[in-house]
Amino acid sequence: MEQKSQSNLRLGMTFMASIFFIFGFITNFNIAMKDQVQLAFDLKTLYPGWENFLAQLVNGVFFFAYACFSFLCGSIIKKIGYKNGVISGLVLIAIGSYMFFPAVSILSYPLFLLAVFVMATGVVFLQTAANPYVVALGPQETAPARLNLTQALNAVATTIAPFLAGVLVLSPAVLAIKQGASPADAARFVQTPFIIIGSIVALIAIGIAFVKLPKITGDETIPSKAVLRKPQVWLGALGIFCYVGSEVGIAGQIAPYLKGSQALDVAVKLSAIYWGGAMVGRFFGSILLSNLPSSKKYQYSSIVMVFAFFVGWFITSATVKNGQFVFDSQPINGLIFLGIAIANFFLMNLGKGKANIALGIFATTNILLIIAAFILPAEIGMWCLLSIGFFNSIQFPNIFSLGVKDLDPSEMPLASGIINTLIVGGAVVPVIMGALTDSMTARWALLVPIICYSYITFFALKGSKNK
Repeated sequence: MEQKSQSNLRLGMTFMASIFFIFGFITNFNIAMKDQVQLAFDLKTLYPGWENFLAQLVNGVFFFAYACFSFLCGSIIKKIGYKNGVISGLVLIAIGSYMFFPAVSILSYPLFLLAVFVMATGVVFLQTAANPYVVALGPQETAPARLNLTQALNAVATTIAPFLAGVLVLSPAVLAIKQGASPADAARFVQTPFIIIGSIVALIAIGIAFVKLPKITGDETIPSKAVLRKPQVWLGALGIFCYVGSEVGIAGQIAPYLKGSQALDVAVKLSAIYWGGAMVGRFFGSILLSNLPSSKKYQYSSIVMVFAFFVGWFITSATVKNGQFVFDSQPINGLIFLGIAIANFFLMNLGKGKANIALGIFATTNILLIIAAFILPAEIGMWCLLSIGFFNSIQFPNIFSLGVKDLDPSEMPLASGIINTLIVGGAVVPVIMGALTDSMTARWALLVPIICYSYITFFALKGSKNK
């Protein structure tokens, strides 16, 4: 019987890992499109002084879907089950992906934003179903480790997405415009990726319909509204608001921060370093927050460090020149990335395997990195800004697992709906930062995430204990 239970756990985790990869890729591909949108729809010419604010609406509309549908999705998933909730999400993602083709063909920015919104609604279904499912698949004490593992695979996708957006979409578009093409012609580079995404997701939805997944059951006698009286759920939801807002806002600020010191397509590609740090940090989190023996933890962490070196080296060296993929060797960037990974590993060890302490240390570290990026020249401050990704790594899974700790599985969908609703922070905070960038500078806009990370520190050390 125990062997069958372990088999079900592996099947469920494998399935969830693929779902986390899908919505991670889609989320970041959209985020990376912010700069492409400015080119395609010629926002700088049409709306001078407002181009950063309007471009951030791509992120704003995407994350606004969480505010509209997360709570509703939690109720729907409680009725139809996790599997049907995931299929619904994949179908909506496919529909939204196909909508990009006509939006770009007629250069309609409102239709483009609608396509983003439909796709985002699908991601909301996936996110609302996936997180509580992973938590409920095993013991409470190892829930942060399981979430960090699936989030690490999510981060693999979030690292690949901006890299592909920069190399395969934005770089060719920038080159086409330099060669005399109009913004409308450059916009065509957006269409093909979304057609491919829509087709792949539709096929996955069909395949999942025939897969038998392990069922998660709980105490159905617990009233649905009981979860509304759990303070840690609401405090955790506010923590997610601050975290996602800061994560997305900082990612969107990398290009404006580097403006003048780096070309636009290079800046977008560098944002992959930011997400790559989150990926490496989540692998560390899945190892160090697990119940593995200490010797195994150090062994696996060493492998992750080697991986970190090659990630930093590859991302900053790969590019497309004259239509060909080129790899310019720059090992120094890999060594810098490795150095940050080692610092990340030691600071995570200070958390002694406790989710709340590790979360507090990382949120405080990000405050210090933002202050450094604010003060230092762009060439140095850039690495402080990119390093924030490393220390964002465990924050979402740890905030989520602390927010739903000790809840019954029957309460999970509704709690997930509440927490995911405040992922709308990814809509609010970046738009505020975009407006501050237009009216002041990109550096002053970085002060907003300091407030957010300060609250996360409070939640980690105090608010998460409020039951």
